[in-house]
Amino acid sequence: MSTDVLICGAGRTPFGRSEASGRQLAVGAVNAALADAGIEWSRVRAAFGGSDRAGLADTLVAQLGLTGLPFVNVKNGCATGGSALVSAVNAIRSGMADVVLAVGFDKHPRGAFDPRPEDWGLGAEYGSDGLMVTTQFFGMKIQRYMHDHGITPRTLALVAEKAYRNGGLTPEAWRRKPVSAEEILDSGMVSDPLTRYMFCSPGAGAAALVLCSPEAARSLEGTPVTLRSAAVRTRRFGSFEVFSPWIPGGRLTSVSRDASAAAFAEAGIGPGDVDVCQLQDTESGAEVMHMAECGFCEDGEQERLVASGATGIGGTLPVNTDGGCIANGEPIGASGLRQVYEIVQQLRGRAGERQVPGEPRVGFTHVYGAPGVSACTVLSR
Repeated sequence: MSTDVLICGAGRTPFGRSEASGRQLAVGAVNAALADAGIEWSRVRAAFGGSDRAGLADTLVAQLGLTGLPFVNVKNGCATGGSALVSAVNAIRSGMADVVLAVGFDKHPRGAFDPRPEDWGLGAEYGSDGLMVTTQFFGMKIQRYMHDHGITPRTLALVAEKAYRNGGLTPEAWRRKPVSAEEILDSGMVSDPLTRYMFCSPGAGAAALVLCSPEAARSLEGTPVTLRSAAVRTRRFGSFEVFSPWIPGGRLTSVSRDASAAAFAEAGIGPGDVDVCQLQDTESGAEVMHMAECGFCEDGEQERLVASGATGIGGTLPVNTDGGCIANGEPIGASGLRQVYEIVQQLRGRAGERQVPGEPRVGFTHVYGAPGVSACTVLSR
């Protein structure tokens, strides 16, 4: 089996509010990825994709073309896009297909997500007692982390400030107006210590990737990026997660640590080799924690790194150069593939005003979702 998989095409739509349906957005992203790869839909030999609430991905063939290819629906919460990507990678490595599509899309209504407790293996009391609001768990988790590792609320505000600043440089981002750290701290408490402007919002959008074997890629024009690894993991015993908030005594486990470690091991490199990365930032506390969980710093070092500008576009470890979820919003099915799209543009040198200087050569993506699932990738050029 070949271990090399190349991303030959990448496309996305603007994220935010849209009059278009989720499926229409998905078709737009797929066509953009096909055009980027310089191929027609008929050249694709297999496809994997999904959404949380916007429909079945396999039905996209009605618009894309009835070619009879295998198209598998994937639904794995916030890791839907990452899981579709892993499936596409495995299809190429197994010899199932030489050109494979991964697509993620969604369209969420205004307001917070309203999950049903029974869908998460929880009792009805979680809903009746108001415990199905994700912001509460994000607040509890970062509150504990701040207490244990000396992180201050201002660091959370600086993370969000960076997100809005980078969003202003990203044409497809939803939130493109810079917001100062002071405004973010004063924007109203939602779940202590997280304020209103520290959170992302559910929205609409789609992203798609065309993956190829090395042999297929040689026949295409363009600038392919090597996908060195892709890993998905679920939580182990001892983790604190959204909708799974109890913890035993002793050291906590982390699904993000497990997924990132697996991705780096498969790629044969470490966090110190990464030039630009995308980390899940459902809220700014998540980005802080995931910096350490993915191996880019020790717990507590974020306070210094964020304050120094190290995570900015011109810093030593640029994080979420497109503004992340905070600036783009979170259409659940699309977020993981949006991250990969951004790294592909960075490694190609096509990120425009948000381009990381110095010709970055290695990128990393990380997505996390309830109730403890994470997908990570390592890419290089």
